[in-house]
Amino acid sequence: MGAGRLYTAVAAGGFRRYATYRAATAAGVFTNTAFGIILVYTYLALWDEKPHLGGYDQAQAVTYVWLGQCLYATLAIQGGGAEKDLMERIRTGEIAIDLYRPADLQLWWLSIDLGRSLFQMLGRGVIPFVFGAVFFPMALPTDAATWAAFLVALLLATLVSFGIRYLVALSVFWLMDGMGVSQVLAITGIFFSGMTLPLNVFPGGLGEVVRVLPWAALIQLPADVLMGGTAPLGAYAFQGAWAVALLAAGRLLQTAATRRVVVQGG
Repeated sequence: MGAGRLYTAVAAGGFRRYATYRAATAAGVFTNTAFGIILVYTYLALWDEKPHLGGYDQAQAVTYVWLGQCLYATLAIQGGGAEKDLMERIRTGEIAIDLYRPADLQLWWLSIDLGRSLFQMLGRGVIPFVFGAVFFPMALPTDAATWAAFLVALLLATLVSFGIRYLVALSVFWLMDGMGVSQVLAITGIFFSGMTLPLNVFPGGLGEVVRVLPWAALIQLPADVLMGGTAPLGAYAFQGAWAVALLAAGRLLQTAATRRVVVQGG
């Protein structure tokens, strides 16, 4: 089997695996829709007091909310993607089996996560987004070119998200447990990605800092590309730079971690 076919099969396996969790998917759809409604009315009240906050009108703010709910599980904003299984395999020592496979460790887990992301977007993300478009005023583009540009930004966001989470997972080689770093990942993900509030709203120096961190590539830039708030090429350059940097850092850390693998208990 060629490398392309191998990793495509791995991605398809990741998609099928998450597709079996139908009850969890239905619960996730309900949860994202409910949180979306709560956030929309919170945003509407805030934008009533502060019109054009962050450069958005109310329709754009509502669009931002529902896009965030669509991408929450797709990009594993607070963790819970393929890195969760990887951390467990490192903790138990099963990672030694993975290292014997005739496949690249990073590409293997990236393929799994891409399959997971695709299912989460189709199975859990689309329904809340469509619900929001039906029942609330949203600023959605009408031309196919903008939607295509958004999909490219979304793919790059997926790579950045995996790059962050892969580095976190590899830390378990030294920490021997992923609980603490998972909690840090959850906090940083929800705050720095703009899941709570658009990063354009953050004031002063704090706003300048959060807008150059890699988490800005996850929700803020895809949202701005979708709503015409930024040039797609500029967004791609930012996302691509962070994707390359994070994946390269993951490669270096992987090399350091697997040079001498110590399995717990032996």
